[in-house]
Amino acid sequence: MQNEFIAENDAEEIDTHVQKVLSDLGRPEPPLSMDGVRELLKLDRQYYRSSDTGILVETAHRMKLAGKQVFARPSRIIDAVKQWDLKALWVPDGRRILIDADEPEPKHRWAEAHEVGHSLIPWHEPFMHGDHRVTLSVACHEELEAQANYAAARLLFLGDAYAERLLSSDVNFDRVKHLGREVFKNTMTTSLWRAVEAIEGPALGMVSCHPCEQGGDEPVRYFLRSRRFAERFGNVSALSVFRAMGEFCFGSRGPIGCDEVVLRDDAGQEHVFFLECFHNSYDTLTLGVHRGRRAAQVVVA
Repeated sequence: MQNEFIAENDAEEIDTHVQKVLSDLGRPEPPLSMDGVRELLKLDRQYYRSSDTGILVETAHRMKLAGKQVFARPSRIIDAVKQWDLKALWVPDGRRILIDADEPEPKHRWAEAHEVGHSLIPWHEPFMHGDHRVTLSVACHEELEAQANYAAARLLFLGDAYAERLLSSDVNFDRVKHLGREVFKNTMTTSLWRAVEAIEGPALGMVSCHPCEQGGDEPVRYFLRSRRFAERFGNVSALSVFRAMGEFCFGSRGPIGCDEVVLRDDAGQEHVFFLECFHNSYDTLTLGVHRGRRAAQVVVA
């Protein structure tokens, strides 16, 4: 899965709503308090479990649009949660956010911010009253999810605050890790994602299995690209980068390797990227930063 960039006009409008929230919160210093966000927006957060579907059935019974019941069969919401492996839901009726309690706790913060993002974007509400994964096209659903992700990132990383701190000196994995986990209190995965998208030049990131493992047919879960990388290196695949990592990655936890890798841009020019890889016992997180064009090789007989 690749990160997606939303339309510029949509980003500007979403930023307007996010900036109002941050302004109403008094322009807080990191980390952002989700308790404060819920209190400001008058949101209720609840948890559900796949083994205890009572709250989902109750929610389905209460969901109405224009005064009419949305779900004629309330169990449909349970079917949707199971079929699509949903980890959180935004329910406009009652302004409730439902989070899967079986998800690891560190992921709750992002899941909640994502659903807050849905609640902030006015044009999302009509799609939140029913099983939008069934009624919407895949492309439309992905667009809505990308917009909610953008809103969540702008909230959790306090607008431009994270990018400004990150880009104030050379970008490396230690800096991404420190700012993300210690200062903004977000997971390493979301911090890496935001860092790659904040870098102005070509940059990439990956969330994958360990390069020394087989990883099945899809060893890379997320292939992250900066805008400049997406524009200039469209032919570079996540799998090719993953295979290159196997040449220098060793160890089982923490930093497992770093090296320079040569990638060709869409014009055929070779470029050097410095890749750093970190394994957190579950995933390998990789940051690749552009070093420059590869110098021409001169062969002397």
